Amino acid sequence: MPGKTPPAPAPSPSRRKRGSLAHEAGLQAETLAADFLIQQGYTLLARRFRTPHGEIDLLMDNGDCLLAVEVKQRSTLADARYALSHRQGERLLRAFSFIIETRPDWQRPDNRLDVFVIDRAGSIEQIENALQLW
Repeated sequence: MPGKTPPAPAPSPSRRKRGSLAHEAGLQAETLAADFLIQQGYTLLARRFRTPHGEIDLLMDNGDCLLAVEVKQRSTLADARYALSHRQGERLLRAFSFIIETRPDWQRPDNRLDVFVIDRAGSIEQIENALQLW
């Protein structure tokens, strides 16, 4: 039929497996980042918090600071550092602004968006105020 696009083929089993492994690695990286911050006195408020503008991986609180965290996991720290695109950064800022505006119970004197980069070996690097560096 003209004008209709045929359905996309189902992903191959190997592609589904790679996607599942990447998803699992992402969850493990988020847990590493959350545990790192909990050891520094933060409390986990939410994980994978969805907004109309996108998802924030972690929302953490230490009483003075509401911290939004984007976690990027790649085989090396260098690869992970460059995994956040400008478009993703804009989406994260809109999502975080939405949270601050709609969740007065989570508002703190300081709000910050950090990026955690994690490599395959579990090494962690925290980039504070990451989006202010742009």
